Amino acid sequence: MLAGALLITGCGGPGRGAAEKEPGPADSGAAGGLPASLTGQRLDWGTCETGAPGEGWECATMKAPLDHAKPDGETIDLALIRRQATDRDGRIGSLLFNFGGPGGSGVSGLPAMASLFTNLNSRYDLVSFDPRGVAASSGVRCRSDQELEAAGAEVDLTPDTAAEEKAYFADAADFGAGCERRSGKVLPHIGTSDAARDLDLMRQVLGDDKLHYFGFSYGTELGGTYAHLFPENVGRVVLDGVVDPSADSVGHARNQTTGFQRALENYLRSTGADPKQGTRSLVGLLKRIDAEPLPAGDGRELTESLALTGILASLYSEQSWSSLTAALDDARAGRGGKLLALADQYNDRDASGSYGTQSHAQRAISCADAKRRPTAAQARAVLPEFRRISPVFGAFLGWDVAGWCHAWPVPGAHDTPEVSAPGADPILVVGTTGDSATPIEGAERMVEELGPGVGVQLTYEGERHTAYGAGNACVTSTVDAYLLDGTVPEHGKTCA
Repeated sequence: MLAGALLITGCGGPGRGAAEKEPGPADSGAAGGLPASLTGQRLDWGTCETGAPGEGWECATMKAPLDHAKPDGETIDLALIRRQATDRDGRIGSLLFNFGGPGGSGVSGLPAMASLFTNLNSRYDLVSFDPRGVAASSGVRCRSDQELEAAGAEVDLTPDTAAEEKAYFADAADFGAGCERRSGKVLPHIGTSDAARDLDLMRQVLGDDKLHYFGFSYGTELGGTYAHLFPENVGRVVLDGVVDPSADSVGHARNQTTGFQRALENYLRSTGADPKQGTRSLVGLLKRIDAEPLPAGDGRELTESLALTGILASLYSEQSWSSLTAALDDARAGRGGKLLALADQYNDRDASGSYGTQSHAQRAISCADAKRRPTAAQARAVLPEFRRISPVFGAFLGWDVAGWCHAWPVPGAHDTPEVSAPGADPILVVGTTGDSATPIEGAERMVEELGPGVGVQLTYEGERHTAYGAGNACVTSTVDAYLLDGTVPEHGKTCA
């Protein structure tokens, strides 16, 4: 969904260089219906060709079926990156990462965040990848930078009139049509279950008997889907910032409306404001911006939609709250530049006006998954409830349930993902009490749906999206002990 991305930044794409070949994979024969030509492939690890991520990183390309239902058919190239374990004698295996989105590049994301995982790198090869449809793995592209810029300036994401509503849905249909024109071949094959099957192929090709995995945000849905499909292959798996697996597209939007309003009220309390009064004040500011966008420099304007995006982006972590305060003060003074800069960061727009492709892949993957496609009438029907939950974000996220996959060119796979994993080894599920994008209730639902004896919940009392990397010693030591030593914490443990 619109607000579902875990924002990450990093360096460029992978390449293949002249390098020694790796030992053969663990499963050299056909397994899970895949031919030996895929399960037995040897990765040619070499120098990362573009955007060199620093010392110790290697890149490679792995082949996977374009359509997993046709394992002997056409293949797709998936980009991988790794840094080998520093303690070779104590090496456990590979630890695969997905940083969310969907649509986030692991090839750029892992090096950018590697300092968080130094301890884990002692005994694991740190490995990540661009999932199918993302960046260097046949990345989906739907619009030019100029088209994105125009839509961002002209389309009202909270339509108030029939004309604005017509333009909103016309823009949504145009976006999907652009995806089909530019990336039509891969669109039916980039769903979460496809990516989960790719994970199991990676496990085999990397030489691991079981999958050790660390998933953040949307990466928790990918990890849960993997556990359902391959429970016998689950190793040490951490799911942090958990997407509620029991929620369909409307339920997910409802959860985020609740989570972002909760985070907004916590932010307002931190400034000394009354949450209700502060919410009313913010609604008034947004109405004024809707009526008359604010000048934002370089000939650009801050619209209501971009203002909402900037506010929402700042609520992912309390570390951004001071920036939000400064941006809102400027907006009240008639200057939109600071809020627009926050929106640009969220929208992956740089100062030159170039956009990244994460938002394209995010939408395409989400719509490949989402079978339920609410209509405009159904969106209107949920707006009163959503506005009650959040006068600030309710309409923004309520309209999104219908616009996100409107007129999408391929059908969705399911209403909700299946994550039940009977017989799987214990999976550590981490939730944060103040998480805006994936509220704490999602972790509770994931534990329930994984099934008895599988999900083990760890709760972090904090104000941010995802817990690991927050600098909390309790969270870090608990997760590291699980991954490095196999120490499963007591279910319900809380880190303050």
